[in-house]
Amino acid sequence: MNISAKTEYACVAMIELAALYDSGDPVRVRELAATHSIPAHFLTQILLQLKGAGMVQSTRGATGGYRLARDPSEISIYDIHRVIEGDSDQPCGALQKPTPAAAALKALCCEAATAQREILSAATLADMAEKAGSTVEDMFYI
Repeated sequence: MNISAKTEYACVAMIELAALYDSGDPVRVRELAATHSIPAHFLTQILLQLKGAGMVQSTRGATGGYRLARDPSEISIYDIHRVIEGDSDQPCGALQKPTPAAAALKALCCEAATAQREILSAATLADMAEKAGSTVEDMFYI
């Protein structure tokens, strides 16, 4: 599975916002950008796109920033992917040559796309934030 840098940045930022959701405080774009090495201007565009979809809220001013608009358990990775990449619920294109072999390959690709969509739909921001937190906690430093 290939994901664009834009989708990766969106997911990473949203996972970070999910991890900080309980505090209720907005997170500044420059903090998110610096923490995850994302160009701040690009991240701002991404967050505005997510805001337009109702996934994040923004607060203006010196203490402003972004926070999730909904509980992290209500937002899936697939939801974010759809906002950033567009709604592409037609993963199976037309056959170039309508042969039995091509039809079999198309069926397999459709099956794979359906499985991918189901997996991404089942993965919520709450799940991902928990996994990201446990990964950091499990690291051992000398």
